[in-house]
Amino acid sequence: MLFSPSPITRRRWAQFKANKRGFWSLGIFLAFFVLALSANLVANSRPLLVSYKHTLFFPTFVAYPEKTFGGDFETETDYRDPYVQDLITKDGWMIWPPIRYSYDTINYNLPSPAPSAPTADNLLGTDDQGRDVLARVLYGFRISVLFGLALTIFSSAIGVTAGAIQGFYGGKVDMIAQRFIEIWSSMPSLYILIIFSALFAPGFWTLLLILLLFSWTHLVDVVRAEFLRARSLDYVRAARALGVGNFTLMYRHILPNAVVATLTMMPFVLTGSITALTSLDFLGLGLPPGSPSLGELLAQGKNNIQAPWLGITAFLSLAVMLTLLTFIGEAVRDAFDPRKTNL
Repeated sequence: MLFSPSPITRRRWAQFKANKRGFWSLGIFLAFFVLALSANLVANSRPLLVSYKHTLFFPTFVAYPEKTFGGDFETETDYRDPYVQDLITKDGWMIWPPIRYSYDTINYNLPSPAPSAPTADNLLGTDDQGRDVLARVLYGFRISVLFGLALTIFSSAIGVTAGAIQGFYGGKVDMIAQRFIEIWSSMPSLYILIIFSALFAPGFWTLLLILLLFSWTHLVDVVRAEFLRARSLDYVRAARALGVGNFTLMYRHILPNAVVATLTMMPFVLTGSITALTSLDFLGLGLPPGSPSLGELLAQGKNNIQAPWLGITAFLSLAVMLTLLTFIGEAVRDAFDPRKTNL
């Protein structure tokens, strides 16, 4: 075998699987995440494949002008236009995704004014601008998870580094850093976010950077405590006596133990990151207008009480996603708990 997991890794995986609720939650969440990653192939206003005059086209990945299919304009083809559909079907065929709407596609043929109730065409109805709710949930789930993962990874990297330096060196370094973290953590982050939102154009990376300023402190205390404990252990003293450098001591000898505590908290940090993005979108301080967002869908549900499918859909989407992540976090915590030995 090219890769053989260590006995402790096998024990942790067996312990993770022993938590049936967390194990099945991981499978369900991964299925939803893969579906969301392929949202362009599941929900799109462009066909997956077009055959026209014995030539294959891939509109999902390439933008073709209308003249390509015998139309009159050089602009991008609107495949939902009945005129364009007739042009293509006369000399070919189209394969559509299961949902013929993207997150920003407006349905102009609604049976009632927007927001319209669920129909066979729009399974979860439309929002107040006539956009398909199911497509927006699918794309919004993808953005929420990717944003949460990016914020979790970056904030964990900064937090682990800061905690490692504090715990390893201790003394004045630890004292000064702790006072700085206490002051930084006490700052009114919501008001600062409002100020930054007014100064900078909202966007994925801008919002990620702003939230990163306040989210990196979550793991500092855990890593700091682990380094403070481990730096006085015999194996660390022996390595130092043998001339091992500080960086090697931190990276190779102490950090693996601190990573265990970090990994048990990361699912909960991910949950908090997704909740933070949803809250900002709900308040109108998050992603740019028009972006697929579960928080924006929640705000629409609040503003359109006569359309209960909006609020119910947003609530269920968030509830299921956060519940699955919480169950996964509990299973990860059990897997890394040395007191649990159920195999």
